[in-house]
Amino acid sequence: MARDKEYDKAYRRAHKAEDASRHRARRLMIKKYGKAKLKGKDVDHIDGNPLHTPSNGSTRNLQILSKHANRSKK
Repeated sequence: MARDKEYDKAYRRAHKAEDASRHRARRLMIKKYGKAKLKGKDVDHIDGNPLHTPSNGSTRNLQILSKHANRSKK
């Protein structure tokens, strides 16, 4: 059981920047369009790079997609 907790901690540590960028993108889109417009939807990075860079910090690189469309994207 302790091994699972250690794995979880290591995983969270390794993916912290990526998760923060995804949350940042969602907050930015909520600010622009409102929370109701994003209900049940995903915010997608058009270029496929969720990490925060100057081009990824703007709404030009973000789009609102249904969960199904975003998660089936390749």
